[in-house]
Amino acid sequence: MKYLAIDYGTKRIGLAICDRDETIVSPHSIIECDSRAVERITHTARLEQVEALVVGLPLNMDGTEGPQAKIVRQFTEELKGLIDLPIYFQDERLTSFAADHKLTPAELTGKKKKKRLDAVAAATILEAFIENKQNQP
Repeated sequence: MKYLAIDYGTKRIGLAICDRDETIVSPHSIIECDSRAVERITHTARLEQVEALVVGLPLNMDGTEGPQAKIVRQFTEELKGLIDLPIYFQDERLTSFAADHKLTPAELTGKKKKKRLDAVAAATILEAFIENKQNQP
């Protein structure tokens, strides 16, 4: 199944995508978090012909939902109003750390690294989702 992953942030939203065989996950793009963000995501989903969305859910380290998780859930409700695709949540604890670690060998400047970090974080979320899905009976 072809998924589009979303790493929601209050300034930027990272997007990542996988192939239909769920073997290759790639950072896709970064969009600004503004009044047109949901429209841009739905456009990307249609353009890429994805079959479902995976949204990173920022849980607290103890597994509970905090204020940021509530914001992500509200954003997802807005998204549901414009797109008729299944939407799944994936725990995104430590994905920014993992994404930062993946970009370290690239030796990017701080500004360039920051520009790519959200899309790489979305790819990390999607990789975790696919791995969890494959490990379930």
